[in-house]
Order: sequence, then structure tokens, then C-alpha cells
Amino acid sequence: MKERRRPGTRRARRLLGLLGLALIGPLVLSQLATGAVETVGVVNVNTASQEELQLLPGVGPVRARAILAERKKRGGFKRIEELAQVKGLGDSMLSRLRPHVVLSGLTTARQQERPRHNQPSQGGG
Repeated sequence: MKERRRPGTRRARRLLGLLGLALIGPLVLSQLATGAVETVGVVNVNTASQEELQLLPGVGPVRARAILAERKKRGGFKRIEELAQVKGLGDSMLSRLRPHVVLSGLTTARQQERPRHNQPSQGGG
């Protein structure tokens, strides 16, 4: 025998799923926006893919494509300062990127959760 479902059960489940996304989604986005995730390692701007360039702080799909276009036009970057010529990257952004950018070697960048510093200390005094 088939189990009889009450009317509206499917709709209720769908509504609960959407409600869960509505509650959890902004939390995840706020963690990303507030810097709960940080980039560790470096990105080689002369060999990186669009996805690897997007690991850089403040670089999304549009800026990554602009970096790729400038790299292709130049035949590669010879100095990190040349990134300032990329549309959408100014001196301020360049100073944010500098610690994460290299011109040779491997791309080692990855994103990791930033450690929280407000946890209560453990142990007795």
C-alpha cells in the first residue's frame, strides 16, 4: 500500500528548505565579507587561471578576466607594479594584492577560515 501524504506536505518541506537557505545564506556571505576566510599562499599572475586569480583578496570574476586580458596583451607581467594598469586595479588594490602575488613559481594560494581570537581561554589560573 502507498503511504498517504497529507495535503501540503511537499509545499511545507520546500518552504522549510527555502527558509533554511534564507537564514543560513546571509551568515555564510557575512563570514566571507567580514574576512572570516583569508587567502594563504601566493598566486603566480603569469600562469594562474581565472579561478586561481579569484583567490586573491578583492578579485572576483570581472577583475580576474581583466588581469588575464592584460597578461595576454603584455605577454606576461615583468613587475608587480604593472598590475596597476589592469582596469579596476589601482594603487590601493595593488597594495592589498602585493603580499599574495608572485611573477614566477607555483601558485600555492588557498582559502582557509580565519582563526577566531575571541574564544575564552582554557585552563586554571
